[in-house]
Amino acid sequence: MDVTARPAAADCRGVSEILSRVGDKWTIQVVVALRLGALRFNGLKRQVGGISQQMLTRTLKTLERDGMIERTVHASTPPQVEYTLTPLGLSLSETVRHLADWAAAHRENIEDNRLRYDTDHA
Repeated sequence: MDVTARPAAADCRGVSEILSRVGDKWTIQVVVALRLGALRFNGLKRQVGGISQQMLTRTLKTLERDGMIERTVHASTPPQVEYTLTPLGLSLSETVRHLADWAAAHRENIEDNRLRYDTDHA
């Protein structure tokens, strides 16, 4: 395969759509929260500060649809629902962890660059 060939427009759109979804702030926070193990809805809501119940529900459904998380209903009264990362979701959590490490390592440099830019363009 020629690595210099440009990808088809449909491929770019598909990749862009996936990156937009997995790059969403709520998706990232839910994946990070589930990285260490299963959580129930309210536990997730506590871990993901500032997310509304509606947005958490929407994010969980999207992640389940994409195969990133698994939803398990335990037979009890009332039924208990747990969310866990699938192997696909776990691989995303590793990528997010590397990105977070990069951001932490370069934060000061980026803040300095922003300050310099803002001063030069004021």
